[in-house]
This record gives sequence, structure tokens and C-alpha cells, in this order.
Amino acid sequence: RKTDTSEDADLFLGLKPGTDTALFSGLLVHLADNGFLDRDYVEHHTSGFDEALVRARSIAGGVAATALATGLAEQDVAAFFQMFAATARVVTLYSQGVNQSAQGTDKVNAIINCHFATGRIGKIGASPFSLTGQPNAMGGREVGGLSNQLAAHMSFTPPDIDRVRRFWKAPRIATHEGLKAVQLFEAIGRGEIKALWVMGTNPAVSLPDADAARSALKKLELFVISENVLSNDTVSAGAHVLLPALAWGEKSGTVTNSERRISRQRAFLPVPGEARPDWWIVSEVAKRLGFGPAFEYGSAAAIFREHASLSAFENDGSRDFDIGGLSELSDEAFDTMAPVLWPHRSDEAGQPRFFAGGEFFTGDRKGRFVAPERPVLRTEINEGRPLRLNTGRIRDQWHTMTRTGTSPRLGAHLPEPFVEVHPDDAVRHGLADGSFARVTTDHGQCTLKVVVSARQQRGMLFAPIHWSEANASAARVGALVAPVTDAFSGQPESKATPASIAPYDYVFRGFVLSRTPLKLPDHAWWARAAVSGGSGYLIADNADLNGWSSWLHAVAGGELAEYDDFGGGVYRAASFTGEAIETCLFLGPAQDAGDWDVVKELFAAGPLTDDQRRMLLSGKPAQGLASAGPVVCACFGVGRNAICDAIAAGARSATEIGVRLKAGTNCGSCIPELKRLIVESGTADPDHGKLVAAS
Repeated sequence: RKTDTSEDADLFLGLKPGTDTALFSGLLVHLADNGFLDRDYVEHHTSGFDEALVRARSIAGGVAATALATGLAEQDVAAFFQMFAATARVVTLYSQGVNQSAQGTDKVNAIINCHFATGRIGKIGASPFSLTGQPNAMGGREVGGLSNQLAAHMSFTPPDIDRVRRFWKAPRIATHEGLKAVQLFEAIGRGEIKALWVMGTNPAVSLPDADAARSALKKLELFVISENVLSNDTVSAGAHVLLPALAWGEKSGTVTNSERRISRQRAFLPVPGEARPDWWIVSEVAKRLGFGPAFEYGSAAAIFREHASLSAFENDGSRDFDIGGLSELSDEAFDTMAPVLWPHRSDEAGQPRFFAGGEFFTGDRKGRFVAPERPVLRTEINEGRPLRLNTGRIRDQWHTMTRTGTSPRLGAHLPEPFVEVHPDDAVRHGLADGSFARVTTDHGQCTLKVVVSARQQRGMLFAPIHWSEANASAARVGALVAPVTDAFSGQPESKATPASIAPYDYVFRGFVLSRTPLKLPDHAWWARAAVSGGSGYLIADNADLNGWSSWLHAVAGGELAEYDDFGGGVYRAASFTGEAIETCLFLGPAQDAGDWDVVKELFAAGPLTDDQRRMLLSGKPAQGLASAGPVVCACFGVGRNAICDAIAAGARSATEIGVRLKAGTNCGSCIPELKRLIVESGTADPDHGKLVAAS
């Protein structure tokens, strides 16, 4: 799928789903057969090369075989191989498109094999580089935040288990890996796990086969949640105990970025109500379970000192993570600690670059080539499920929108849950851009707005993961995803679930704006959108307009200003507090309900002028209030219409648009869309960067 990032690429490789391993196996063969190996590096610093090359040949033995396996054009495969081979400094960035796969571990190993083969690892501008899905993913791993790890990068090997047991004075320490997330919920569903404590995540939305995960939660004898929001699906699944936790801006501790740099995170907001830090909550529960002496922490600094001491305990350089040099920090020194790179051992400062000398943290200090399995998707399409569903994120939202979903600026860009479809598939399945469709898999179904886009791959659907039962009526995409997982990482196959799609027609479209949250009628399709001054709901329905009128009278109370043309299928009404809109409902056929962007601005404006109030129920802009259109630049609230006007007035680059409107001059995430609007106008071509995008 072509993303905004890929539009700056010199070469875009739209792989068939699940074939990343074939692409990089073909690359390894090409490097070996055309004299691009760093044979000295392979011989002295790695092991397993011959086996990995034999396996790579069996998967993709050349350019033609790679093209056949991946669905790419041979000239594009050849161009990619040549670019990689001829460029000394290559960074292979990979993220959830690689990781969230039942073959994710093999994909990563195939990438690393190519870097090992050319000695492009541990060098400036040359490495495989994981872009993880969480901002503190490395910090979580340092403290053992995975079910198959102990703290300080130690594993469930007998020596590591014994080491941590002795350090923690914990004779009953776990001696084997726990269950990864998907398997954990399957075990709950089977009744094998009776108690669960969920901290700061929303598995009832984010897990694959999410309906089954939500059902499993109801079987628990003890279900505890630590959270800072009530508006998520996991909380509503029936927790027995709710513990108020701190949000990011209220916490104090450390985080680690992908450079291995540990930074102090200092709270910038006061602690609200009875909310407490996670470490304090865990410690208090532990004390009540009889483990008080092991949890006598007085501060985050005390925990950090223990963490640093464990990292250095019996560590003679055989383990990568060692911050023993920070184990004696006072509370004051911890509070003022500048960002520091690990390892930070007692006798040396941070090491700026790992693996530069060709040594790795294995028994023989050599890097391991791994021969991947032949890539085969675990599910198959068929006549009833002829497409594959790819799930992911959109630019302005994060996970299940419990926080970003409350921001009017972030919600103004893409306010509705949608499914992206290639034009050819849209024709084949009778779909029109802006209409609705029902997406169905063997695990569930969603009703989503249709976006027809040539950036989508034929035979594939894309739907974002963000909407939940808390913010939409029928858009929990996680419920559609097959729960097949990678045998090693446990990551689910979130990018290739067999699916079908069919039109779903609604007679009426429209929106509701209210100063307070509302419960909409059960028969309506709706998506909650963050707006300034209250709550917004984009809606679609097939019910009688009289029913909507009755519903509004019931929830709004008081007098309503109404415009109804029931014969034409139009109903608009609003109640006021003073001169400001209190609640309004606009409904009509297709796009005739009224201008969402205009009415939303009037709602946010507070008191209306007489002219604005008279024009409100027309559903059209009052004089001097033109619709800005959907927001493209969230940082400065610049709408598409304003950008198109600037292009028509002579702006020929994203830079020129930025000068005129400020759009694209802050975070820059909207620049690809600015360039695309310029291209679509036919006035100029966007600049191109130097990037290979494989998706």
C-alpha cells in the first residue's frame, strides 16, 4: 500500500502480502552471485552463512524468481538489488508491516542476513533498524516487559534465572516463559487463567479476533485494570477493580529511545485525585500479598538504582545491557540526570555504537545468520473471501484513540472510520467513493466509509485500527483479524486476513453536535468526532426522519428551531443556550444534510450573530464563513480548500504553501499530502527524496 512516506521514494515496491522474506532472500542471492559480499566480515564475524544462502536460493534464486514470488516487476526488483549493492550506507527501516505477521521473525532475519553479508551493521549509516510501535519499546524490554524475558535483557535460561533469583532473593521466581498476548487470551477463554491485571492498554480493541478476547474477559474470576480513562472497551468489558493510574504527563521515571539513550521523564502535570504511579500501585498490592520487604520503594529513583544494579550484577561484558555506572545515583542526581547512552558501566561512559568491531552478544561473539522458512501465509482467500484485509494506523491517531481521539485538531483530518479500496476492486464489488461498505471476515464484520484510492493494492483492503465501541458503532477492525501468530515472536498476522466486501446503503447522512455526550439510537451508524466545545457524531441511517425528530426533542429539551422537508428527506434542527448552539441535528440524503465543517465552526464559536443563526438551518455557509474543508495540516488547522486556493493562486511547492498558510512548517507530516494536492492540480511535480519503500 502506498503511504505518504512512500511518495517521497525513488522506488516503491508494492509487495504481495507476506513476501518480504522472499524479497530479501533474493537480495542475499544477488549479493552472493555478483561479488558484493564482504567475505572477510562473514568469515570472521558471523556463522551460519552457507545454510542461510542455500535456503535463500530455494526461496528466491534470482531476480526473476524474486519478482514471481513477490508480485513485483522484474525491473523494479533488479533496480532495488542494484541500489542496495551499490550503496555503502544502507539503513533498512522496518516496522509493523514486517513485524505484525505470522512470518515476522523470518522477515527480520532475512533483512539482517543481507546486512551481515555486506558487513553493513554497526557502522554509521549502515544497519537494520527497527521502528517499533511504542515510543518506549526499548525501555520496556530493558525492564523485562515481555513474557519471554527477565529484567535487564536476561532470558529464561538456567544461568539467568539463577542470577535474577539470587539478586532479588526470590526463591519462587518464574522458571519459564509466560504466554504472549494472543495465547494469553486464548488461555483465559479456555478457563486456564482465572485472574488478569491490565495496565494501560486496550486488548478488547487491539487484539486480533477481538470479540473472542472480549468474551474471554467476562470469564475471569478477578479482572483488574490500571487506567487513566474510563472510555475504553476493556474497561467496559466488566472490570472488577479499577485502579486510577497516572497518564504520561503526570509520570516521573525514565524512557529509552531507539538510540539506546535513557532520558528522564519528568511530570509536567499535577497528580489528579487519587491516581498513583504504576510502581506505587504494584508495590502496595505486593505488600498486601505478603511481599512487603521486597517492595519497600520510596521513589522512582530507588527503583532505578535497583534496576541499574541488576544490569551490572555478574555482568563481565557478556550481556549488552549494563548501566551499573548509574546504580549509586542520589535522588537529586536522578532528578537532574541528563540523557545517557547505554551501556554505561561503572568503569566507562556510554558506548556510541554497538557491533562496530564485529562482536555480538552470543557465546562465540559472532553474529548468527538464520535460514528463514519459505514464506507462506497461514490463511487462504477463497470465493467467499476473495480479498485480504490489511490493518494499520493513520497519520493523526494513536492506537485506540483514548487520548488522541479527544483532540479536535487531530480528529479534523480523517474523522470517520474507513476502508480503502483500489478502483478496480471498487468496480468489481459495486463500491463508490464516499459510500459505505460492510467488510466481513470469518471472525467479524464492520461497516465503514469507502475510500477509493489507486494507492491501495489490487485485491487488498486497508482499514485503520483506531475506532472502537467507545467511539464508533461498527468499526472495531481488530474483531476482523485472524488470530494466527508468529511461532517465535507471538505477533499476530494483522496485515492479510481473508475478507469480503459489499455495499451497504444508507438513505440518510448527517451529523449531531452537542455540548454533552449523547447516546444515539441503536439503529444508527455513527462515529464520534472530537470537536471544540462538546461532542460531535457523524451519522448514517435508514430509519424514518420522524423518529429522529422525536429522539432530538427527547435529548435536547426546550424549544427547537427546526427545518423539515420530510418529503425530500431533509431534517435540520437546533436548540440554543443563550445565543450559542446547545444541540443540533442535520440529516439528509447523501451529502445534502449540511456542511459539517461550517456548522462545526459555528458550534465552536459560541454566541452566533443574527445572520449566522438565521443561516444555520440552511446548512450552508453564512457570508464571511466559507468552509475550509477537511483539515490537512493539524498543527495549524489549515483545511484542504484553503490549500487548493493557494495552489490555484500560484503556490507550486509545499514550501510555497507553507509560506502562505504555515501548513507543513511544524511537524511536517502533512507535506506528502500537500505535494499530492499540487500534483492533482496539474500545476507542478513534487520533489523526490532518496528512499526505497517496500510495503
